[in-house]
Amino acid sequence: MDSDISQAFQKELTCLICINYLIDPVTIGCGHSFCRPCLCLSWEEAQIPSPCPMCREPSQATDFKTNILLKNLVAIARKASLWQFLSSEEHMCGTHKQTKKIFCEEDKNLLCVLCSHSQGHEAHRHCSIEEAAEEHREKLIKNMRTLWKKIQQNQRNLVVESRIISQWMCYVYLRAEMTRGEYRKLHPVSCEEEKQYIEKLKKEREEILQKLKRCEAKMAQKRKHLKELYQELIEMCHKPDVELLQDFGDTLTRSESVQLPQLVNPELSAWFITGLMDKLNCFRVDISFSNEITNHNIRLFDNVRSLVFRHVHQDASLSSDRSNYFAAWGAQSFTTGKHYWELDVNDCWDWALGVCKDSGIRGNSKLIGSGDMFLLLCVKEGNHYGLLTTSPIFPHYIEKPLGKVGVFLDFESGSVSFVNVAKSSLMWKYPTGSFNFPVRPFFCTGHT
Repeated sequence: MDSDISQAFQKELTCLICINYLIDPVTIGCGHSFCRPCLCLSWEEAQIPSPCPMCREPSQATDFKTNILLKNLVAIARKASLWQFLSSEEHMCGTHKQTKKIFCEEDKNLLCVLCSHSQGHEAHRHCSIEEAAEEHREKLIKNMRTLWKKIQQNQRNLVVESRIISQWMCYVYLRAEMTRGEYRKLHPVSCEEEKQYIEKLKKEREEILQKLKRCEAKMAQKRKHLKELYQELIEMCHKPDVELLQDFGDTLTRSESVQLPQLVNPELSAWFITGLMDKLNCFRVDISFSNEITNHNIRLFDNVRSLVFRHVHQDASLSSDRSNYFAAWGAQSFTTGKHYWELDVNDCWDWALGVCKDSGIRGNSKLIGSGDMFLLLCVKEGNHYGLLTTSPIFPHYIEKPLGKVGVFLDFESGSVSFVNVAKSSLMWKYPTGSFNFPVRPFFCTGHT
């Protein structure tokens, strides 16, 4: 009877996936319990809601708390198994005829109490076998959680890198045609400068493309390596206490030292366009702004930051607590003509500039989704930044401008262009006919 009860007790503490004692146990909505790492692997590619591996009931939640009761019961069951194992004759100290229940950290040996006080071991760090095993298992569990986050981050990076590769050739071609078109307006006759730019662009494009592909290959290889290491940690966690202590090896060290391949920033250099600034300065106007909304009402950068960085830093909390945010509209709206102005963004943390529809813009906290704003934005998160334009949202793989950015509004063609003033380079030009309604200059910024 006692044996039947013991077996039934052990069965209730067994993971239904790996059929081992539960490690870092979690209980999902349907009531079934699993090892956290087993559930992570089971749900790695499953859609949300994810099905229970046993009853297939869908579960919306993914971030479960450790079931402390099950964890403590498993620890008790492990301790009972350990003492049953140590009570055998072969694990008695041959010298003192006592049970070896002490673990020596330095020698990785099992000792009896008297041996632990002997001259050869008295200076070493000792603790009970069950205490040492639980401590080592907790380290493994902690490392598994960290390693799983790295596995997920690497997978997100791989998705991002694959998407960038697919977008890259299209973007380079689109940008080259746009820049050449503007250049030929200023220089109708093809010249050596244009030929040099085209060759430079081809070389730069190919070098960056190769970097992207090499990075993608490294991430795919890293994914395989991380999964193998994760499986090693799981297998080690499931080992009996004595075997765990004696075979701990370098697995923990290797898991702690894992570094992920860094995303490649496919940034094109600027093309200096001779005569560009002379042309634009012919349409120069003075723009005065008035502050309309400040910090708490501005959602522009938060919305964009989520779009740009959330897929890369999913586990990070993207800060929305930026200081000194404000948005301002030009005092004058435009309904005709060509106009050019410049804004200094060198001291700005985040910034957005361009033009927006003249009517119904004030008090709109969801500026990014309006479709009536034609902006160039720079958003920063940590050491990363992203450049993009709105209407529609479109990422740009060009070097970040330093100093002043020029805005050229051509109301006659319904287009607006952005210029890197220091490089005399065209950053982006909205296509002809992008708008046919009155627009007003717009500027939004956050200072560090």
